[in-house]
Amino acid sequence: MKNLHKILMMGLVMILTNSCDTQSNMSSEKVTSLLQSTEFTFLAEHANPTSYEVVNVLNSLPNSSSSNILNLEYGYTVEIKKDEIKVDLPYFGKMYTPNFDSEKNSFRFTSKDFKINKTAGKKGSLIYSIQPKDQQNINNIILEVYKNGKAYLSIRANDRQSISYDGYIMANKTVKK
Repeated sequence: MKNLHKILMMGLVMILTNSCDTQSNMSSEKVTSLLQSTEFTFLAEHANPTSYEVVNVLNSLPNSSSSNILNLEYGYTVEIKKDEIKVDLPYFGKMYTPNFDSEKNSFRFTSKDFKINKTAGKKGSLIYSIQPKDQQNINNIILEVYKNGKAYLSIRANDRQSISYDGYIMANKTVKK
């Protein structure tokens, strides 16, 4: 009887864990149509700083761990359109030229002059290499999108260490006028 109770509890935990997933896998047809249109939004779920110093500092905070802090709330995005790219992502890492304005210490910018290169990646993924020409500190944004809609984004900048984000893509929100 005790084993049956444990098995039922384990099954319930697994069901709840799977139902709490923030985004189910998209169909490969939906992902393909979004990627062909080159108009979609990357929604970041987790930040991955390259510096272990940052992770150690976050782990030293009372009543927290770096994995909880680096899990991002809904709303941190990179919106890609044919004529502009809007980036709104937090930054965790070492900055070489920090700013007193905290808004400028994260990645928040809109680029209207950029170049996108698409290449095929491993296991059927598609890699976008984005080079904003009107942002002086951003060298390169690399976005790798997999067949199920999951994605990995990396940003390389002149004034700070690189950082990457895990998340997924979705259709751009349409603005009603």
